[in-house]
Amino acid sequence: MNTYSTTLTEKVSVNVNTSTLAAIDLLVDHGYYSNRSDFVNQALREAVKSQEPSIQRISRQVGENLRSAQWFMGVMVLTEEEVDRLLEQGQKISITGYGVLCIDHGIPEEKLFAAVEKIAVKGKVACTDSVRAHYGTRG
Repeated sequence: MNTYSTTLTEKVSVNVNTSTLAAIDLLVDHGYYSNRSDFVNQALREAVKSQEPSIQRISRQVGENLRSAQWFMGVMVLTEEEVDRLLEQGQKISITGYGVLCIDHGIPEEKLFAAVEKIAVKGKVACTDSVRAHYGTRG
């Protein structure tokens, strides 16, 4: 399997009021956080953790509503072995998810296109340019 150069982070921009930013800077300057990004990442992790029951419930519901789709959240790697298994079983799937989908660069395109009908990922898809063009995904 190939190594992917896709980073597992993305840059986002947020507007923060001056007094909140001052409080963050005070904590950073006194060693509670290494920098503003460290603070924001920690706050986001805590917010996501507090919503974990909702995330699990929604994830289950979405997965149950997709009939011939492979659902994921996080990181999914599609290998040639998986594609071969789908083809042997006569299955054609759609891949739907949130996060990063890594498609093994060694999968022959004709096999991939025969096994995977559609890709809908909110996040990134690590694949060749021709696969990206075929499915209309973003990197």
